[in-house]
Amino acid sequence: MPNPTATVLLRSEETGGHLSVTEIVVLPRSAGPPLHTHDFDEVFCMLEGELIFQVAGALVTKGAGELSFAARNVPHTLANHGDVPARYLLVCRPAGFERHWARMAAADAGVDPPQWALQPIPEVTVVGPQIAAQA
Repeated sequence: MPNPTATVLLRSEETGGHLSVTEIVVLPRSAGPPLHTHDFDEVFCMLEGELIFQVAGALVTKGAGELSFAARNVPHTLANHGDVPARYLLVCRPAGFERHWARMAAADAGVDPPQWALQPIPEVTVVGPQIAAQA
């Protein structure tokens, strides 16, 4: 699965650690991450395209203008089964996971991550398989 494109818009140091905001673009036919949990809340604010979200046992499709919420420690994942990219804002509370996205972007660009991204990243626990992309 190719990495999504991520742009950190608001980071921990700018909010006293309360929250972060990252803009993410998921390519078409992307399976997304495996089903996982972590100790922070996430709000997915859809801007363009559609994503399928699995939160706990529920599968829902969300499009532009819609939100999905994954509470801390609840298994969740997402996938783009469509033919166009999906773009969303990811709000994490508390902040810290934006460092993961900054490190991924730096690795994809072949550069060192910014100094602020070298702080610890909240732990993610994989608990199941990805939502498979359709062929």
